[in-house]
Formats: sequence, C-alpha cells, structure tokens
Amino acid sequence: MAEKGFKTIREQMDILKGRGLIIDDEKSAESFLLRNNYYRISGFSLTLRSNDVFHPGTTFQNIQDIYEFDHELRHILLRFIEVIEVTVKSVYAYEFTKRFGATGYLDSANFVDCNKHGEIMDKANKQKESRRPHEAYLKHYIEDLKQDIPLWAFVDLLTISDISFLYKISDSDVKNSVANGMGLNVNGAALLERFMHSITIIRNLCAHGSRLFNRLFEQKPSLKKDEQRLLIRKADGSIDNAHLFGFILIMRRLLKEEEFNELKQEIIKLGEKYPFVGMRYYGFPSGWEHRV
Repeated sequence: MAEKGFKTIREQMDILKGRGLIIDDEKSAESFLLRNNYYRISGFSLTLRSNDVFHPGTTFQNIQDIYEFDHELRHILLRFIEVIEVTVKSVYAYEFTKRFGATGYLDSANFVDCNKHGEIMDKANKQKESRRPHEAYLKHYIEDLKQDIPLWAFVDLLTISDISFLYKISDSDVKNSVANGMGLNVNGAALLERFMHSITIIRNLCAHGSRLFNRLFEQKPSLKKDEQRLLIRKADGSIDNAHLFGFILIMRRLLKEEEFNELKQEIIKLGEKYPFVGMRYYGFPSGWEHRV
C-alpha cells in the first residue's frame, strides 16, 4: 500500500471542504488544525459524516464544539477521579495498617501474590528516588529519621493502577474492610476490584487526552439492575453499556452524594455551553439529569 503523502494545512482544509464541510472562518480553522492535528480531529467528526461525506449543513464549528466539549469533560472527570483515588488510598492505608502495621506493606507475605507485590514495590521505589529531592516528607523519613515510610505516606507514591493491584492482591479481611469503608457492603471486595479497574481505564484516557466521544469500551462497567435500567435501550431491546455513562454510574457509587451532585452539575453546565453535542454519544439517556 502506498504511503500517504504530506498535506499542508491548506490542503487539509480543501479535503474537508471537498467532502462537504462548511468552513466559515478559515483562519480560525487553520489554527485549530495546526494546533490539534488533522488525524486526531477527524475522530470527532465520525458521527457527522457517512462514507467520508459530511451531512448537509455540517460546519467546522460543529467539529470544534465536540472536540472542546470532550476536552473539558475529560478535565472535569479527572478532578473527581482524583477524589476517588485519594479516598481509596486513604481507606486502604487505614485498614491495612490497622491489621499489619505501618510498614507491613513491605512484607510480601502479607499479600497473596509475591511477584505482583514485588513489581508494585519496585515501581514505587523508583518513584521514591525520583521524587526524593523535591518531597519534604520523603527526605524526612529517609534522611532525617532513617526509617521506612509508613503506608499512609507511601501511598502517595502509588498510581491509581498501583493501588488497584495492591488491593487486588491483599487478603480478604483487608479487602472487605476497604470495600465497607467505601460504602460497598454486598459483594464489596469483588465489586471494588472491578470498579477500580474501570476507574483506571477512564483516568488513563482522560490523562492522555484520548477521545471519549462515541467511544465504545470493551471493558464494560459492572452495574446493578436499577443502574442498568438507566441505560439507553437499543432498537433490539438490549442495553447500551459500552459508552461512558456506565462509568459515570460507577463514580456515583464511589463518591459522596454531594461530590457526585457537583460532578453532575458540571456536566449539565458543559452540555448547556455546547448544545450541539449529543450526549447520547456518551451513552447518556434522554432526561438523565432527572433520573440520576
């Protein structure tokens, strides 16, 4: 297959116009293409075209609105995922140290998978050495006290993925206590494992600027029956649990009520700012604001 040739911004504009896209402000569009990458932007226009021909009346501003909405949504989600991450780390450190002591996390015998424990510790220790010159608490423990860092401080070195794996390889008593601390009482340990995996997926996509608009997730979130009833119904009667909305419902389970309400209001305001953007492409059902 022949390699695709380089296209100038002007040539990219001509391609879009040749496919029926209306560009009212060419200077603004040129700047947007240069700063955001033609290939990257094209993923946000898939719902606006068929067979590479834009639907009648589609404008460059429509694409830009979807792109900007997605960008702002990712940053909203990151703020609240941080709340979840800090909470899980805090609850985990509390429950684990209550059972095994402040530095019991260093002993692989306190976990069900020694190899995975070693991987997590190796990664965290590299972070420790990298951040040591800049973090006062690390200097204090390592240089002043010459002590191992207690888990309640050490968790700051762990990513959301790390704490997810550390939780997964913890013993059942710790896992159940953490799940209860997060408000998950029925099958809580297994549920929190799946929830943390789901949150890690969303966090990584948001942190790396990946598109959420019309993204179909292979790893579908675990939802209760009453949550499944909130999902969009497809023409064949099945539920749509492959879009972002299912993950929003998971965040509702892990956030305090007032925190989730704040997240909800932020998303509502964002929809009002960009009314062109169809929330159904994120899996949000009609009238979701009054049902969640």
